[in-house]
Amino acid sequence: MTDKMKLLCVSIFLTLSAVSFAQEASQAQEREMKTGWTLSALPCATYSSDMGFQYGAFGDIYNYGDGNTYPDPLHKISWEVSHFTKGRTRFYLAYDSKYLIPKMRLTASATYIMDPLYNFYGFNAPAYPFDPNLNYNKDYNGGIGSVPGGVAFYNMRRDMARLQVDMRGRITEHLHWGGGVSFWHFNADRFNEKYGYNTDFTAYNEYINYGVIGSHEYKGGNRLEIKGGIVFDSRDIEAAPNKGIWSEAYVNASPDVFGDEYGYTQFCARWRQYITLPIHIFKAGDPVFAYHLAYQGTLFGETPFYMKQNIALLNMNTMVSEGFGSSNTIRGTYANRIIADGYAWGNFELRVKLVKFTMFGQYFYLATNPFFDCGMITKPTRVDLMTRLPKMQQAANKAGYTDTAQYIRDKASEFLYTAGAGLKLAWNQNFIVSVELAHNFNENLGDPMWINIGMNYSF
Repeated sequence: MTDKMKLLCVSIFLTLSAVSFAQEASQAQEREMKTGWTLSALPCATYSSDMGFQYGAFGDIYNYGDGNTYPDPLHKISWEVSHFTKGRTRFYLAYDSKYLIPKMRLTASATYIMDPLYNFYGFNAPAYPFDPNLNYNKDYNGGIGSVPGGVAFYNMRRDMARLQVDMRGRITEHLHWGGGVSFWHFNADRFNEKYGYNTDFTAYNEYINYGVIGSHEYKGGNRLEIKGGIVFDSRDIEAAPNKGIWSEAYVNASPDVFGDEYGYTQFCARWRQYITLPIHIFKAGDPVFAYHLAYQGTLFGETPFYMKQNIALLNMNTMVSEGFGSSNTIRGTYANRIIADGYAWGNFELRVKLVKFTMFGQYFYLATNPFFDCGMITKPTRVDLMTRLPKMQQAANKAGYTDTAQYIRDKASEFLYTAGAGLKLAWNQNFIVSVELAHNFNENLGDPMWINIGMNYSF
């Protein structure tokens, strides 16, 4: 059994154990109205090709007051402390309430993530070449002799702290306004020599040395983002809808308030639709065709390199939303492999409930979701600066181009697509354990078989 399969088995076992541990508390909730405070704590047990195996703990603290709002809590506090075997450590604390401010939903969060071996694959992939021989290679020999210590060319250190407040208010039954403000702080640098790789021979250093990453940004910095827009939401169930539309259009702006010469305005739009297919074949329920169309693009201004990987959300419902790839956008693609100033992507999947059953008085169902993801860069970034890179000049010449900038634009606009399938175990509709596998059909943009074990559907 391979190490990945062992981690897969352990992750599933720990997650199911956590479900069983929480069942007694859930049964009590179903039998009687909840009042006052309740606490839940579960072990983290996930795995992804990008970050490895995750261990730690997470949970929720609910306050139901006198019980008049049950099953909605008056106040909800979520938390997580966890570590990934590929280095990432994260701390998360969030507050959510529909009742603190009348007729408004308020969400606030504080996040701190330390990434001692953060992946940086350069800009405008698939234009910027990827060489698997440069990825965690202790015995690298590039034809000019071995590199002392070996290479981890696509890594750097990055620490991120974020404070965020989001608000949402009702306009009509399904139409809402949304907005928020967030403060970000980044520390960036070479990774530590203790990992045993050469800290000079990296894409991060190459981009600094040739001026693609500027002196005002290469060490990180601070950003203040302000966003606002509208939401249409007619889903019947938030966690796994059977029908309805969830659509958003919003503007995300970051003025130059810290004097670092960077400021930008982005437009973002998302359309998600869930359609029940009345074919009545499966006893567990009719299949649901779900699709998601999305766009994010910089209208004007310049985004610092440490913010380009961020996928802006009108209302932050995940701890991390970054990297055009991984589980956030195009599954089966390396996280942060594709970084640009504009993206368009789509996710299409068929959600099929295979069997439903009850156990310990709880409702469960097992489902699968074969999917197809695709997308492309709509606005490449820093094309003229990237022409300074010897790797780009060599790649352009090899492809028969005399104009390196044109090669970058043409190559960056390639159509990207992946396919795969997942297995879902849902507990009382809302708690969903997810295992997904995908294959990327574009060369050197993802592992031959990408694996992600986590929670919930991707959209």
